[in-house]
Amino acid sequence: MSLKNKLNRLKPHLSGGSQPEKMDPLTKTFNVLVPFREKWEEENVFPYFFDQDYCLIREVKYPLSHQHGHYCFRDFLTAVDIWNNQSVSHPLSAEGHHAEEIFFFDTETTGLGGGVGNTIFLLGYASISGEQLILRQHILPYPGAEVPLYQSFLEKVNYKTLVTYNGKSFDWPQVKTRHTLVREHVPKLPAFGHFDLYHAVRRLWKHKLDRMKLAIVEKEVLGLERVDDIPGFLAPMIYFDFIESKQPEGILGILKHNEIDILSLVTLYTHLTFQLYGIDRNQTRPESYEVGRWFANLGEKKEAEKVLSKLTTGNDVTSYQAKLILAYQHKKERNWAMAQKMFLDVVGCDDDRIRLEAFLELAKIHEHRLIDYKLAIKYCQKAILQLTQSNNQTQMKSHITLEQFETRLKRLERKYAKFPG
Repeated sequence: MSLKNKLNRLKPHLSGGSQPEKMDPLTKTFNVLVPFREKWEEENVFPYFFDQDYCLIREVKYPLSHQHGHYCFRDFLTAVDIWNNQSVSHPLSAEGHHAEEIFFFDTETTGLGGGVGNTIFLLGYASISGEQLILRQHILPYPGAEVPLYQSFLEKVNYKTLVTYNGKSFDWPQVKTRHTLVREHVPKLPAFGHFDLYHAVRRLWKHKLDRMKLAIVEKEVLGLERVDDIPGFLAPMIYFDFIESKQPEGILGILKHNEIDILSLVTLYTHLTFQLYGIDRNQTRPESYEVGRWFANLGEKKEAEKVLSKLTTGNDVTSYQAKLILAYQHKKERNWAMAQKMFLDVVGCDDDRIRLEAFLELAKIHEHRLIDYKLAIKYCQKAILQLTQSNNQTQMKSHITLEQFETRLKRLERKYAKFPG
């Protein structure tokens, strides 16, 4: 950046807050040197010039027939259509959106912490355009080039919603922080909606995944295994080396890593939608249960019942878990007879924690709603027997304690003594 332009940026601060001069996007660029420019262009990476400075941009186009994991990108259009044909309130709902209005976003940074000390050196995103998925990556060639980086990124952004993986907690807050440093010289950040798929993955697959890293989700859920991928934790070191050497090789590996991250978000959003609506033919019973439980937590009773009712006919743990959720739903609707029936079904489960929950709820219903103290006492006694026979680990996993039941039993015995009938 020339000394003249740097002084122009300081003028507002020296003249009592007058508006900064508008920067001419057609500033001559013949004196801007791009190291190893030919090597970059061989890899489809081209400079973007702005205000006698530059960043680098890579663009890749995929046909919608391209397969990434279990799905092709055209399946994403089907997922968006599904949401637009449903009236379900859900955090992942694309209702009211066209597929072209959603973009999949990921960054690479110099560290994992927040704040101004953490620099974003790669902004990557993909979106549908006609019959293609277009992926663009904006690269920071050195730390002082953030104005052209954000100018190039923001000048064409006209999307409604971004899709990220843990981006609500990290990527987008970090973009806001870095944008603050150059906001007088680049367009404003648009107000996006936001689908963060990390939280959805935790809900649906915490029963089978110990860690929620995207690469693990790709392998275990999406049918995709990376080959010769650069681990994300090496990206900062590779970038710092690039700043010194200017050589493209290391950064090209990071670009490929970031590209796979972004493409996997398209596949993951599609898969999540197909899971939520039971379209995935390979959906497991535990996955269906997590879908139903999610709908129940959102207050979508009809959707929850539709999913969970299909699971109640078996004798496995998933069947009892589904019955337990439906029992709580009947309880919330004050349908005490149906709640009592379903909690009674659950006490046959081999899982101690689930059985304890059922005993507790049965004791509550018979004490406060059906006014049958004798039966309430019976369920308390069964729970106390189970707790005294179980090991400490079982009790630690449950929020229900022996003391709770003993206190309840004493109260019930006093009530029964007064009103034995």
